[in-house]
Amino acid sequence: MSSASRPPEPSADSAAPARATRRRGEAFTRALHQAVLEELALTSFEELAFDKIAARAGTGKSALYRRWSTPKELLLDALSDPVTGFGTPVDPDTGSLHGDLTELLGSFARVLDEPRGQALRPLMTKRPRHPELFDEVLRLIVLPHERVLLDILGRAVDRGEADPRRVTRRVASVGPRMIVAESMQKGTVDAAEVEAIINEVLLPLAASRG
Repeated sequence: MSSASRPPEPSADSAAPARATRRRGEAFTRALHQAVLEELALTSFEELAFDKIAARAGTGKSALYRRWSTPKELLLDALSDPVTGFGTPVDPDTGSLHGDLTELLGSFARVLDEPRGQALRPLMTKRPRHPELFDEVLRLIVLPHERVLLDILGRAVDRGEADPRRVTRRVASVGPRMIVAESMQKGTVDAAEVEAIINEVLLPLAASRG
């Protein structure tokens, strides 16, 4: 075949979607999870649509309809995925209350800077319109961090670093909710802000009373 009759070579851009459609199984599911979180982080829940999510993932929207009935179902699936979304937070157990709080809340703050964390903002600000999604965010992300923080406070009591009367859900909720509030207000929570929350609020709140 002459060079004149040979079909043109596909460009890198035109080949990318074809490669994406060959993904299967867990890798393909995770690509769709990532796509819906990235799309939500850039737009809003009301604007989520399968055609936009499919285009971002480099596939056809029929692949989404085969597994999820609505973008909401796909979103909740993505949020609960331990890799692309929010699994159970790691209990740091560093040996000190300050160290544990730094590890737990620092990690939480960094996650909120990622697309999966940024995707939470449209859900948190639209509670009156989508209360069920707001409740899912609490269940999947905020409450698990509070449960780990309760364990951290319990160990701090054993070491004499915390007052046993401070091992309550209300006290444990302060740290994660402050991180969320700072992220919503400022867009990011840096390490210095995490340290200030720990030193100025959480440690005095949990301190042993002698």
